Amino acid sequence: MEQREAAERAGHLRQQLDQWNYQYYVLDDPTVPDAEYDRGLQELQAIEAQYPELIDPQSPTQRVGAAPLAQFQQVTHQVPMLSLDNAFDARDMQAFNRRLLERLSLPDAQLEFACEPKLDGIAVSLLYRHGVLERGATRGDGTTGEDITQNVRTIRSIPLRLRGSGFPDVLEVRGEIYMPRDGFERMNRQARERGEKPFVNPRNAAAGSLRQLDARITATRPLQMCSYSVGLVEGGRLPDRHSEILRCLAQWGLRINAESAVVTGIDACDAYYQSLAARRAGLPYDIDGIVFKVNALDLQQRLGFVSRAPRWAIARKFPAQEEVTRLLDVEFQVGRTGAITPVARLEPVFVGGVTVSNATLHNADEIARLGVQIGDTVVVRRAGDVIPQVVSVLVERRPAGATAIVFPTRCPDCGSPVEREEGEAVWRCVGGLVCSAQRKAAIKHYASRRAMDVEGLGDKLVDQLVDEGLVTRLSGLYDLTLTQLVALERMGEKSALNLIDALERSKTTTLARFIFALGIREVGETTARNLAQAFGSWEALLAASESDYLAVQDVGPVVADHLVQFFDAPGNLEEVAALRRAGVTWPDIDTANANALPLAGQTWVVTGKLEALSRDEAKALLQGLGAKVAGSVSAKTDCLVAGPGAGSKLVRARALDVTVIDESALLEALAQHGVTV
Repeated sequence: MEQREAAERAGHLRQQLDQWNYQYYVLDDPTVPDAEYDRGLQELQAIEAQYPELIDPQSPTQRVGAAPLAQFQQVTHQVPMLSLDNAFDARDMQAFNRRLLERLSLPDAQLEFACEPKLDGIAVSLLYRHGVLERGATRGDGTTGEDITQNVRTIRSIPLRLRGSGFPDVLEVRGEIYMPRDGFERMNRQARERGEKPFVNPRNAAAGSLRQLDARITATRPLQMCSYSVGLVEGGRLPDRHSEILRCLAQWGLRINAESAVVTGIDACDAYYQSLAARRAGLPYDIDGIVFKVNALDLQQRLGFVSRAPRWAIARKFPAQEEVTRLLDVEFQVGRTGAITPVARLEPVFVGGVTVSNATLHNADEIARLGVQIGDTVVVRRAGDVIPQVVSVLVERRPAGATAIVFPTRCPDCGSPVEREEGEAVWRCVGGLVCSAQRKAAIKHYASRRAMDVEGLGDKLVDQLVDEGLVTRLSGLYDLTLTQLVALERMGEKSALNLIDALERSKTTTLARFIFALGIREVGETTARNLAQAFGSWEALLAASESDYLAVQDVGPVVADHLVQFFDAPGNLEEVAALRRAGVTWPDIDTANANALPLAGQTWVVTGKLEALSRDEAKALLQGLGAKVAGSVSAKTDCLVAGPGAGSKLVRARALDVTVIDESALLEALAQHGVTV
């Protein structure tokens, strides 16, 4: 390839790669497979290797990181990066609003506020000159930060060159660099596999990644950047509202938070806070509060600053997700598959909005990694509805009487040996159904709402039934009599009759629910549904080979092996036969005509609160009509069902021009296909 032709091809590839990069990292809407992106990048690297004079500092190939620095240089922020005052409850917010109105002499006004999630990451400044990234810096003390330009250039959601036009000659963009939860978990899992110490939480991981003197290390870390304001602006004008400035930043290729909103009045701020607090655990990143800013810039200027914080903004914090407490003891629980899980008994502590007295220690490897002992002072983390976990130990506070945690060599329930399969971190009891703890867990799973949905069969009742010897296997549930049930402690005749009715109703189910209810290792709801749709009947599933299983969507070698082991065990097949003799039944699926279903080939997403249906019920009905029901919105989504409280998915659907309907329209669509609710 001649140099002129190479230059033209390199320019085309850079433009194409930048577009793909923007769609993937900023819009979360990839349009080509990773392999296609990789081929384009490799071709561009080859051209630049052949003609080094064609290398552009803003090229996608230059994101791999430069040579290590001896130290970071200092940067002075021409416009200081101030901190925010905090509010901890609705009263603090009311006081904030009152101060605003008094200072503005607007006693009865309803101010407009820009609301943004407060990402739990590292504040940074990006300086663009004529649209080209010139410098990246940490916040530091607000006046002086550190030059981390080489590191921020490796983060793919940060444009090396702004898109479009109309941006000022000099534009300082401010935002938060953070690590999404899935990237954090993946990075820590890889660290454990290498025998390295994992990070405690995503914020520490982001901070440690940004402060690498070797930018090539930063380039390997799953970091993201979300813009939330501007600082220095020269040679151009920006809109007069904060929310409109953010919209401009998005048009110029910078990522902004899809959860951002504009509301009027302090009561609406509280409603936004409560809404996002309820969905906090389901977000793909950590947030520690909400930032509320007066939206109009002229009002911001009138309000001014106090000390080191603006008067026109405040951060309402969520309850702390991490706290310090003392480890009093460790107990070992046995799960449905025999997994032995160590549970920390803690001195009660308020964390994540609730009082926590128990936390998981995961497994023996995690105990060894933490180096934790009974009596230690530990850091406990609870994020939303996630099970609390011990994340670190304050070794310097260890008391003289601390004792080592000894992992059992025999099952704490039945005394059977515990074994650890090669390549697994978990120790398991080999007792199977001899172990009452495994029987209890299997029955609880079988009766759960997403499996056979036996209403009224709670955990304590299952414990009673197993301890009394009334149920020794799943099929034994259907042998229970009214006389046996009313004889149980705290079980009246009405409750007993209701349970017998619920057991009778559970006999009519679907093949997917039944497969899931059996508790086959690694076979969750989605895999069970894929297996049911692929084979159509229990007999076909039973007759399938390992290679047949591997041909099913989402089934890999591990799941296929567990399926083979389950069906090779005579006891499992005998139990299924007993369940069917008891009357458990389901309709077979016509796999030959699966593509003829009215919604076959369509992808739907359900979000928000529904009234006539639960989201699970809506999902099941849509799947019954052939639709794929996804958890996130993309350009491939055909329809979003949005109930009250719909948030980022609704925003994203509108941005991608995806069809959006409410619950009443969903019910009409279902009725058109013969499904009545």
